Amino acid sequence: MLFRGWEESVDGRWPDAATVVDHVGVPHLVVTRHALVRRLLTDPATFRPDNALDAVTPIPVTALRILAGHRFRLPPTLANNSAASHPEIRGIVADALHPDRVAAQQPWLADLVRRRVARLAAALDAGTPVDLYAELAADLPLLVLARLVELPDAPVGAVKDFARAALELFWAPLDEDRQLALATEVGRFHTVLRTFAETGGGLAARLRDAGHSADVVVGALFFLLVAGQETTSQFLTLLLHRLAGEPAVRAGLRSGEIRVADVVEEGLRLEPPIVTWRRVAAVDTTLGGTAVPAGTSIVAWLARAGRDPEVVAAPAEFRPGQRGSRRHLAFGAGPHRCVGAQLARMEAAVVVAEATPLLDGVTVVRPPWCPDNLTFRMPDAFVIRRA
Repeated sequence: MLFRGWEESVDGRWPDAATVVDHVGVPHLVVTRHALVRRLLTDPATFRPDNALDAVTPIPVTALRILAGHRFRLPPTLANNSAASHPEIRGIVADALHPDRVAAQQPWLADLVRRRVARLAAALDAGTPVDLYAELAADLPLLVLARLVELPDAPVGAVKDFARAALELFWAPLDEDRQLALATEVGRFHTVLRTFAETGGGLAARLRDAGHSADVVVGALFFLLVAGQETTSQFLTLLLHRLAGEPAVRAGLRSGEIRVADVVEEGLRLEPPIVTWRRVAAVDTTLGGTAVPAGTSIVAWLARAGRDPEVVAAPAEFRPGQRGSRRHLAFGAGPHRCVGAQLARMEAAVVVAEATPLLDGVTVVRPPWCPDNLTFRMPDAFVIRRA
């Protein structure tokens, strides 16, 4: 289960907390119930975020040397920061992603999505298969994020390759050859980020002006480029795939009986791009009656928490607006709750509203495939054609 927490096991029988040993022999306490996962995330004094960005597969010295050659560092900034600096750094980032600024991007994004949907509809009508990941969802969140935090122009493909490489390097089971290749790619882009952190405007400048070091600026940008856009493009792909198999929901959207916002929330509950997150016990404690010694690695199973029958009326069914649908933990909870939640919701709402008609009368040629990964699903394609 540990690396495929979105598959059949997510609906199987599990205790509230269970110890699972990973591929390198490290035990992790996997917590499954909504209430316990929420407690983990909202009590940073007992359950610290310090291990959130630790590599699941220990990085060998050879790969560490490659990263060091690029001055790669991930100091505590956002997800892995339990220090006093976290509220200020988070506040600066949150201001860049303020709901008002996010809402101002909606018309621009809707126009872009409409143009893409028209092109894809014409291709489908002509009998050509289309990949809704590559041709619609992959770069949309990055393009919006770049406008919000004032990132310089950069090849979209290079940023996407870097983000996916980082997700794999830190959260996937890997062999050493693959780690070396990923370290090279991540390190190379990290050098580009460092240059921008030292001279760039927008969010980078605001962090510098607040007195934060270049390492902190790079760390914040690193996490935003990974979690602030890659996870959303993953979610858009997974949600569209889910909707392809939900004709009644699509009909409800057409008639207006089902709200777009409810579809987005139910998608986040059932198809979250982030299926787990980690904490480490700061003190001896208990979870669900299980003793948890200080230092224990704890995996919060977000995907399963969203299917807790104590919270949701029909846990395995896609029913927009059902009781408990919005109580999912796809964005986490507590002081480290995803700072880009409103941005992701806006982007998903635009795509659902504009792109769902593409799914009528189509056949799925290639469903999304997700590689082994502790935390991120990372779908690679979603190809459809007219039936």
